[in-house]
Amino acid sequence: MKYLWLATFILITTTLYGQGFEMSGLQEIYHGNVGDIIKAPLKFKNTTDKPITLVIRKVNAQIGATQKNYYCLDNNCLDQKNDDILLKVEPGQTISSLQITLEGGLAASESVIKYIVYNKQSPNDFTEFDINFSVEEKVVKQSIYTSRHITLHDVYPNPVSDYAYVDYKILSDRTKARIVIHNILGNSVGEYDLPLAESRIKIRTEELNAGIYFYTLYIDNEGVMTRKLVVKN
Repeated sequence: MKYLWLATFILITTTLYGQGFEMSGLQEIYHGNVGDIIKAPLKFKNTTDKPITLVIRKVNAQIGATQKNYYCLDNNCLDQKNDDILLKVEPGQTISSLQITLEGGLAASESVIKYIVYNKQSPNDFTEFDINFSVEEKVVKQSIYTSRHITLHDVYPNPVSDYAYVDYKILSDRTKARIVIHNILGNSVGEYDLPLAESRIKIRTEELNAGIYFYTLYIDNEGVMTRKLVVKN
């Protein structure tokens, strides 16, 4: 927990360089709870005037016995046994579709996975990097809104860089509830229904500009509660 503020708000400013590419966006540590799926998004830029193929290879993994580690491309997750992945990057293009993913498992742990990345045309010139995960026990969340219709917990994480979650419980099968995200001008930038049969929604923020937003709980089309949401890129 002592590194939580650092991990949430600060990105490593050093960019990793290789033969014909640069890699950025790596955080010092990625936090999640037991049972969560934790994703570490990476960015690769082709710094040449020709197409290149990058090879990302897992070389070592120190993870818990009940944890799983794999790649996801555009949220399509690959076979966990696949230790290599190839990315074709056009001249000057930046690709941010690759995510290193860890399933949090059944127990708290500190996990680290080591990778190398290199231009396929120059395999002897590679860059190493570590992905560090901190998996923590779930903390009982206090509700921020309770009525005869619904119990709602605060959005997390907040600030958020790619997506956040809201936990809730619908208490009446006649209740129609939704969350609306709006900017400081009051314009809606996202809307999410809260289905009776579910207890959590995922709010996507990766396409929003960094800044302050607000989310409002609507019950039967009436706004009953508003809270602040901070988006960081």
